[in-house]
Amino acid sequence: MVLVMALQHLSSAKMAPLGMLLGLLLTSCLTLCLSCQNSNNFALTNPEKSIHKESDTKETREEEELDTEVLEVFHPTQEWQTLQPGQAVPAGSHVRMNLQTGVNEVKLQQEDKFQNNLKGFKRGRRLDINTNTYTSQDLKSALAKFKEGTENSKDELARQATIKQLFRPIEELKKEFDELNVVLETDMQIMVRLINKFNSSSSSLEEKVAALFDLEYYVHQMDNAQDLLSFGGLQVVINGLNSTEPLVKEYAAFVLGAAFSSNPKVQVEAIEGGALQKLLVILATDQPLPAKKKVLFALCSLLRHFPYAQQQFLKLGGLQVLRSLVQEKSAKVLAVRVVTLLYDLVTEKMFAEEEAELTQDSSPEKLQQYRQVHLLPGLREQGWCEITAQLLALPEHDAREKVLQTLGALLTTCRDRYRQDLQLSRTLGSLQAEYRALASLELQEGEDDGYFRELLASIDSLMKELR
Repeated sequence: MVLVMALQHLSSAKMAPLGMLLGLLLTSCLTLCLSCQNSNNFALTNPEKSIHKESDTKETREEEELDTEVLEVFHPTQEWQTLQPGQAVPAGSHVRMNLQTGVNEVKLQQEDKFQNNLKGFKRGRRLDINTNTYTSQDLKSALAKFKEGTENSKDELARQATIKQLFRPIEELKKEFDELNVVLETDMQIMVRLINKFNSSSSSLEEKVAALFDLEYYVHQMDNAQDLLSFGGLQVVINGLNSTEPLVKEYAAFVLGAAFSSNPKVQVEAIEGGALQKLLVILATDQPLPAKKKVLFALCSLLRHFPYAQQQFLKLGGLQVLRSLVQEKSAKVLAVRVVTLLYDLVTEKMFAEEEAELTQDSSPEKLQQYRQVHLLPGLREQGWCEITAQLLALPEHDAREKVLQTLGALLTTCRDRYRQDLQLSRTLGSLQAEYRALASLELQEGEDDGYFRELLASIDSLMKELR
């Protein structure tokens, strides 16, 4: 309306050209304003729909990136720790938001103490993770395997039932054995049966020896050897040492040696049962060599790590018995075993006293028992310094090695005797030359720490001490 009036006014003023130009200008401005208004109205028609569409596009893009993103494994502990963005939390972890700081925190469950690794549960197979990172695809795969394993639980139960069908209950087997007159025995029942067989007057010599031979196999076990005490079986075997049959003595000693070995309870019962006296009697009398070998084995097992038995051994004249045994021509093969026993007893007493001084043992009862074992003075008085030196002339390298060890152990007690023994000096010189040549051959063959080199070192050390 205003525009029309303006045009009329301009027309009346006879300004037609100027009015036409002004009209065109106003018309253009009006068209432009209407265009802008329509555009704005169109953009604001569905604002919520546009926002949701943009948000969905963004989340889809992030989810696609997450599928291929490698997540860092967070290793929780028993304390709360800050969880950084992008870190993966193992299953079983406890997660919370700290309301003061606004950050997420994580720690292990106190009651479960879950380990930071993933495991697959399908038929007991592990999900192997070779690095400290895993992708979301790995998690999806693990979850799928877990679900699959749950779904196949019926198959697993069926498989277990099939396996059970392959075996039968022990009660059913025992029933069938009873019907076949087959008896399942415990070790205790077997030992009782063997002792009864050995102790029966109706058993033949072969049956008694066989019973002892089988019994030796069982008493190697510490518990079985102690069970032998519970029904008096040990004393029955000890009494077997009084038999007039050498084979019975031999195998009875064989059983006792196995039962005594590193078994203090059995050793104590044996001393109280008179086993030590019976063993020494057999060694001191005329007996077959195989019987003396087994008896010496039983004696060694009884004396080692048992100072009270060592005291009784000295009181009963055990050193004299062993000296006579070594000097017998028919028992020369036992000489090295006797020397080895003496070496073990000397070093055992020495180490026990040194250990007690170093550790300040609050229970000195065993140390006191060792101090009552006057072994070294007894060896000197019984002439073992000279006997041991004479045994160095044995031809076997192994025998010489053991004799050299014993000479070294007795050096403090027998030093003056050794220096006065001219035969010992000559023997050491001869052995030094022999083992020097053998050690040289070892070096040529590339053996820097050979056996003969060690023997040569022992001889050199002993000769140096005796200068």
